[in-house]
Amino acid sequence: MAPSAAQRTVIENCAIATIDAQDTEYASGHVVIADNRIESVGAGRAPEGLTDVVRRIDGTGHLVTPGLVNTHHHFYQWITRGLATDHNLFDWLVALYPTWARIDEQMVHAAAQGSLAMMARGGVTTAMDHHYVFPHGSGDLSGAIIKAAADMGVRFTLARGSMDRSVKDGGLPPDFAVETLDGALAATEETVKKHHDASFDAMTQVAVAPCSPFSVSTELLRQGAELARRLGVRMHTHGSETVEEEKFCHELFGMGPTDYFESTGWLGHDVWMAHCVHMNDSDIEAFARTRTGVAHCPSSNARLAAGIARVPDMLAAGVPVGLGVDGTASNESGELHTELRNALLINRLGAHREAALNARQALRLGTYGGAQVLGRADQIGSLEPGKLADLVLWKLDTLAHASIADPVTALVFGAAAPVTASFVNGRRIVEDNRLLTADEDAIARSTRDEAQRLARITAQG
Repeated sequence: MAPSAAQRTVIENCAIATIDAQDTEYASGHVVIADNRIESVGAGRAPEGLTDVVRRIDGTGHLVTPGLVNTHHHFYQWITRGLATDHNLFDWLVALYPTWARIDEQMVHAAAQGSLAMMARGGVTTAMDHHYVFPHGSGDLSGAIIKAAADMGVRFTLARGSMDRSVKDGGLPPDFAVETLDGALAATEETVKKHHDASFDAMTQVAVAPCSPFSVSTELLRQGAELARRLGVRMHTHGSETVEEEKFCHELFGMGPTDYFESTGWLGHDVWMAHCVHMNDSDIEAFARTRTGVAHCPSSNARLAAGIARVPDMLAAGVPVGLGVDGTASNESGELHTELRNALLINRLGAHREAALNARQALRLGTYGGAQVLGRADQIGSLEPGKLADLVLWKLDTLAHASIADPVTALVFGAAAPVTASFVNGRRIVEDNRLLTADEDAIARSTRDEAQRLARITAQG
């Protein structure tokens, strides 16, 4: 039987920011999608004579960009938003761990749906979740998260987290909310073998992701790195988020976080870390030398008063940097456009002032930078022929943006732009700012119900 012809979608008359190596842009251009790949991108109208065109979109008044890539999140926190709103990181963790320790599979699935829906309708096409809370008897939490992402139609990386340092060992989580060293490693390996897809157009990938230096043992970090490299998957954790973490590492290990991570095998081109707020010149040089990536989470860093990450210095040194929403208990909006804007604005409060970042650098962080951090820059993150068809059509001709001449400036500096269309793997998942793959109202109800159920269970002790 002859292979079926490619089905094509043609988008025309739109501004385009490709985010390729040359930062090519078109004031009025076209994108052609063939099945799940980008077939062509260029100025003017699409080529004549295209066959099997199933959809044509007039992009007048729109900007097309690569889909946004989220590099750090904790989906389960969707059902604990709005709590401990005036706390720093450690006090916030102490306040919330007793609640988080009571999550179950039904709650986690609903929270994942809420987190994914908010991101997807706001232009995220590749999401990740760092899930590290596995209370005893809570069910198949990894499976619940992966199912939610598959149903939503979003490209997804599950960072299968773990903790083995509880209160009795000097950590923060309750004893019943952590795993044993052997249990965490075995469960992580099982998750990778069951769910990780290494193919070019993979929709689901898995990373090995012990939580943080103050919630996992040195042995879990060391053996976790060995496990990840034996299985050929990426590695993720939290690093250098607060001054308290810096102090903790010096007191317990006799060295700062970056040196500690390097001593346990946790620097490398296959590693990315969340936050990296408190990094000195030597730390940044070590990340650049090893090509260790960073998930920059400006809204969460501000919410928890953690500080301003040295993103301009990281970029100048050659460190791969992407953007992260972080968990929605420390970023109640839960969508990535906020991070484009806040990355730019907050970094301008730092040493580089107005020269810290510009609109195009911020957009690159949220697209190609995120693809680099997740190890998928050959497949996503820019609009180039042969890459996967993950892209967004932003509407910029309404009251919110119409008087801003430059579309990239409008998108990054302006209010959150409506999403007329979002494609993942060539499949349209958003139309006119509404999800096509999920019932947003039903998700709102279920997340409210699960948040209330979790609150009741926590109150009962």
